[in-house]
Amino acid sequence: MQGLMMDMPLLISDLIRHADRHHGSAEIVSRTVEGGMHRYTYRQAHARARRLANALKRLGVAPPERVATLGWNGFRHFEIYYAVAGSGAVIHTINPRLFQEQIVYMANHAEDKAVFFDLTFAPLVEKIAPQLKSVRHFVAMTDRAHMPKERVPNLLCYEELLEAESDELDWPSFDERTAACLCYTSGTTGNPKGSLYSHRSTLLHAYGAALPDSFGLMARDVVLPVVPMFHVNAWGIPYSAALTGSKLVFPGPHLDGKSLYELFETEGVTMSAGVPTVWLGVLNYMRENKLRFSTLTRTLIGGSACPPAMIRTLQEDYGVEVRHGWGMTEMSPLGTVSRLKAKHKDLDKEAKYALQNKVGFPIFGVDTRIVNENGEELPRDGKAFGDLQVRGPWVIREYFKGEGGNPLKKDESGQGWFPTGDVVTIDPDGYVQITDRSKDVIKSGGEWISSIHLENIAIAHPGILEAAVIGVQHPKWDERPIVVAVKRPGHEVSKEELLKFYEGKIAKWWMPDDVVFVAELPHTATGKLSKLTLRQQLKDYRLKAER
Repeated sequence: MQGLMMDMPLLISDLIRHADRHHGSAEIVSRTVEGGMHRYTYRQAHARARRLANALKRLGVAPPERVATLGWNGFRHFEIYYAVAGSGAVIHTINPRLFQEQIVYMANHAEDKAVFFDLTFAPLVEKIAPQLKSVRHFVAMTDRAHMPKERVPNLLCYEELLEAESDELDWPSFDERTAACLCYTSGTTGNPKGSLYSHRSTLLHAYGAALPDSFGLMARDVVLPVVPMFHVNAWGIPYSAALTGSKLVFPGPHLDGKSLYELFETEGVTMSAGVPTVWLGVLNYMRENKLRFSTLTRTLIGGSACPPAMIRTLQEDYGVEVRHGWGMTEMSPLGTVSRLKAKHKDLDKEAKYALQNKVGFPIFGVDTRIVNENGEELPRDGKAFGDLQVRGPWVIREYFKGEGGNPLKKDESGQGWFPTGDVVTIDPDGYVQITDRSKDVIKSGGEWISSIHLENIAIAHPGILEAAVIGVQHPKWDERPIVVAVKRPGHEVSKEELLKFYEGKIAKWWMPDDVVFVAELPHTATGKLSKLTLRQQLKDYRLKAER
């Protein structure tokens, strides 16, 4: 016997329709590429998204063709999110910080039919346009007065496209498993691979991300996603905000500490999300100018491990609750968020911080397990290290066009699990502690050393701005850890002083063998530390024992 409930597909267009109907006056504020601020409401955004959907139809973009974007977080990018997916096509957000060769590869692999781009990226588009084999239209996301001077074939003006159309449109209805969004991995090894999300998976993720123990979004929230809309759909915030009716604030290309702080204050931002490197810039600016937050109450930090020192600083010095999160492109991306449970209410401060330093427990919709090198499940005791595997309705089952074959690993019951590449522990309450990426873990004398744990200690030193720990060859122990660190401006730190800072905090055999000070550390296009690049930069480095 089946239930007697309405059978309505979960579609992305339902989100913007809901926001219009029930939160129509809530604002969407954008700092624009052209300069100045743009303000309008969900109701106006919905009308313009319908205009754009009509324009796409006139341009001959049909389901399930792909439409690419090279854009910052802004109101036009928001409209494209809904117009493309809502009409049955697939939005393909491209990270403009990647190498040109990777961008060209992804656009051709996706067979994009149109490319929408912000003015910042006009020079890039001019260079790559001749190499994009399937693109029929290029659209500058601006008005006629600001059209770029670069020579781009078949160039159209975004605002003129919308002006020529009516906002009369009934969003089409189709199978909720229809493809909606395409996001590629950053491709640190080999070519990038595409994760193709469906309408169903995207809506379920939006629900999960909005839960109280995730982003915890409400209609009275003001949300500023620092995480880019080209980085796994800004962690789903453009969808979760519409679902809850939260006011949205988009920072555009202005991601420096000063610009972000001013936007937090002038717009009354209550919640934000971004990678640790962005918060580093904000905190440095605030520290130098002796500033405070007046409205910001919480932030979700992910993308890479958040240093414990940053969590303490935000909470103790600035009154901002940090929600430490973990996920990946293949998971849409949210997997776990670290928040305390009722049983932890009476723990002392240090015990609570120990839990916050983990990346948390899975939100509903995500299941986790750890396995050894033979694929055997390991105990959830907080001690056993293993490879993390996940499954859920917003976790991919295979990559776009079958790249890389079937990535899933089957358990004894035949269920498929996605291998994340992270080495973790899981405690009895489900809290995940990431000790390393499988390719970054340091094996010394047959034992594992967590590079993340060593990095967190280094960053806790008051004279260290940023640090990375990598393994280097050792004639006896196979690998030994070294610290590569950036000094905080105005501070002097010696190798001996930093190594002494480790004493009593780790086992003696975990002690780094050396410290290398550098002016800056390399980062990936998504703001993560690039240990691959760092290893290449230090490929000629030799430990004293080797020398």
